[in-house]
Amino acid sequence: MTADWAALRAAAVDVAERAYAPYSRLRVGAAGLTGDGRIVTGCNVENASFGLTLCAECGLVAALHATAPPAPPAPAMPAPPPAPATPAPPPAPPILIAVAVVAGDGDPLLPCGRCRQLLLEAGGPELLVDTAGGPRPLAELLPAAFGGADLSARRDPSPGARREPAGRDPAAT
Repeated sequence: MTADWAALRAAAVDVAERAYAPYSRLRVGAAGLTGDGRIVTGCNVENASFGLTLCAECGLVAALHATAPPAPPAPAMPAPPPAPATPAPPPAPPILIAVAVVAGDGDPLLPCGRCRQLLLEAGGPELLVDTAGGPRPLAELLPAAFGGADLSARRDPSPGARREPAGRDPAAT
């Protein structure tokens, strides 16, 4: 699937108009193309405490998970009830394949580090991010990223377990 960057930028500009930015007065909009062809959007929502401000990309990722992909067309005739079987696995989470983030004036903005991390989980390192110089894979904008595999590899073996640093003998203390 090929991204229509002009349409993504236009959707991002449109949603930036609905941003709540009374403190910075910088309206930001984000639009993403999903793997099933939908366009989802988000805008920044500021807060007087600043630390609670939500970036446009946060809204985009929330919208990605909050909206459902289109339902398949209903069959002309009802199918017979299926035979009892093992439950179907849960559906795969939706995925982003392209993202455009713009200021209210339409010029591209690069996601901050926090938002690059959010986008990594929503689209992976191959996610294309629009930049002033053209689309670039997220892996170029977030090298050596921390992801789910890092958690799995470093997770303690049991709840409450204490992991000793490599080379340290816990019996020697």
